[in-house]
Amino acid sequence: MKFKRILASVATLGASAVVLTGCALPYQSEVVADSAITVAWNDLASEFNTNSASGNNTANAVVAYFTNGSFSYYDNTPALQKSEQFGTYEKTSDSPLTVKYTIADNVVWSDGVAVDSADMLLAWITTFGYFKDADGGYIFQHANPRDDLSTELPAAEGKSFEFTYDKAYVDWEVQFGVGVAAHGAVMLAYPEITDPAEAKKAFVEAVAAEDIEWLQKVADVWNTGYQKTDATAAEAAESLVFLSSGPYKIEELVADDHVTLVANDKYTWGPSPKYERITIREIGDPTAAVQAVANGEVQIASGQPTADLLALVEGLTDGEYEAGNDATFEHVDLTFNNGGPFDPAAYGGDEAKALAVRQAFLLSIPRGQIIDKIIKPLNPTAEVRNSLLTVPGSPNYDSIVAANGSDFYGTDDENVTKAQQILADAGIDTPIEVKFWYPAGNVRRGQEFQLIQENAAKVGFSVVDTSEPDWLFTDPSQFPVNPHDAVIFGWQSTSLAVTGSDQMYGDGKPSNFQGYSNSVVDETLAALETELDPAVQGELQAAVEAELFADAASLPIFQFPGLIWWDSTAVEGVSSAPLSPGYFWNFWEWTPVSAAS
Repeated sequence: MKFKRILASVATLGASAVVLTGCALPYQSEVVADSAITVAWNDLASEFNTNSASGNNTANAVVAYFTNGSFSYYDNTPALQKSEQFGTYEKTSDSPLTVKYTIADNVVWSDGVAVDSADMLLAWITTFGYFKDADGGYIFQHANPRDDLSTELPAAEGKSFEFTYDKAYVDWEVQFGVGVAAHGAVMLAYPEITDPAEAKKAFVEAVAAEDIEWLQKVADVWNTGYQKTDATAAEAAESLVFLSSGPYKIEELVADDHVTLVANDKYTWGPSPKYERITIREIGDPTAAVQAVANGEVQIASGQPTADLLALVEGLTDGEYEAGNDATFEHVDLTFNNGGPFDPAAYGGDEAKALAVRQAFLLSIPRGQIIDKIIKPLNPTAEVRNSLLTVPGSPNYDSIVAANGSDFYGTDDENVTKAQQILADAGIDTPIEVKFWYPAGNVRRGQEFQLIQENAAKVGFSVVDTSEPDWLFTDPSQFPVNPHDAVIFGWQSTSLAVTGSDQMYGDGKPSNFQGYSNSVVDETLAALETELDPAVQGELQAAVEAELFADAASLPIFQFPGLIWWDSTAVEGVSSAPLSPGYFWNFWEWTPVSAAS
């Protein structure tokens, strides 16, 4: 067994050929006929609009990365790379900030329909929350609608799309991209429309006329119509739900088992993939994923590592692996508005009592034990993470931690005594029941829950296991208010943007599952969006975190250790990346060993 980092590069044509022609060469497919690979992930895609409130999760994003074209992506440095063969973007004005996007002429959806400004218009009205209902709610339920960033409706014509920001938004370069196909959404909403050109025209005209009644059907489809858990090859080939603008398209979807992707025969731009088919299998237990690689059933896998898992990976006969930190951090969020123990309503509206209970519970979380028993066997240098907005090692991390009030949560032993005293001073009777959610079947989270449950009992909390596997509390159509009192999961960074935390902590925002509300947080996060000075950015982030820690809203625990492993006799070109989508970041470089040799 050997440890190595593979940095394969995309195959390129000889420089002499470029010199002779004097222009760009036509696209040449490098797909190896009849080649196939099976990879493992701990969850399976179930929705194919990753921008919707219910579809915005990592499992869905993984498949979207294969099937959605984009203007840019992050490599494993991580650094932002432009995808100019798909399309280009340029800032055409600084004041006001104006950006122009242009799709390349040969870029089409998998049904042969051009990707154009109608698709970008759909992305714009959803991303920027342009349309609202009579009650002021967004008719297109985007995961993070930003109606404060761009409010002047752009025109849609041809392959280019230009729009203006209302302020000098610091993260404009990663704010916008093409989502689902406009003609697909319209034809799903209005089956009587069978001509894609007619569908695009009707959509553009309805947006220009602000015809909310007509658009509502499209919005209903956009919000929930892309939820799909099963599809045969014949159904997938005909379904508008699975339209692709990337190198692969959906071939088959089997609930709780696998999704198979096949090379998109309409794809003629960007780097060519090598495999004709890629199957992503759902294997929630990483131990089973190791065995699957050993048996030859799976060629690449990853998982939340434990010391036992690492030992198994090291024992793979033909395996290679790569370990390190990724951009996900573990945290516990408390729910403020469900009538539970952390809601002031449970104490007749007494904010001070609710705060005392929240503080005591967060103090009872044995972060030191979790690090020592679960994380350090994988990463001996692991430390408790003390920032909610920044990654350890980033330029502002130390200064933010020094100013954010995280020192309130000291060592495990001190915290138990401190928590007991806080409850006693507040006159709170114990035991206090806490309904605690973690994703059922997740081994490491199960271990964390046991440690939390045992330690919290010392303080006076009866922590009840309300785990379930489907993350139902994140779907507002299922639960407008989170039924769990405390939840533990990871936030994974998908970019290097300094903004975006409003999605989790802003009042009423779609990913604020805890019902948290703080006007100072909202105002400070808004100020961060136009701040270009990194030092001032750090000051603003520290101010936000000071409010979050003072309110006992959330507690960071650790930075995820990452681990991927693969069959070195089957595939080359595998490497990890810290940002989402993890090891899938360079799927076009995955190469069958037989073809490589």
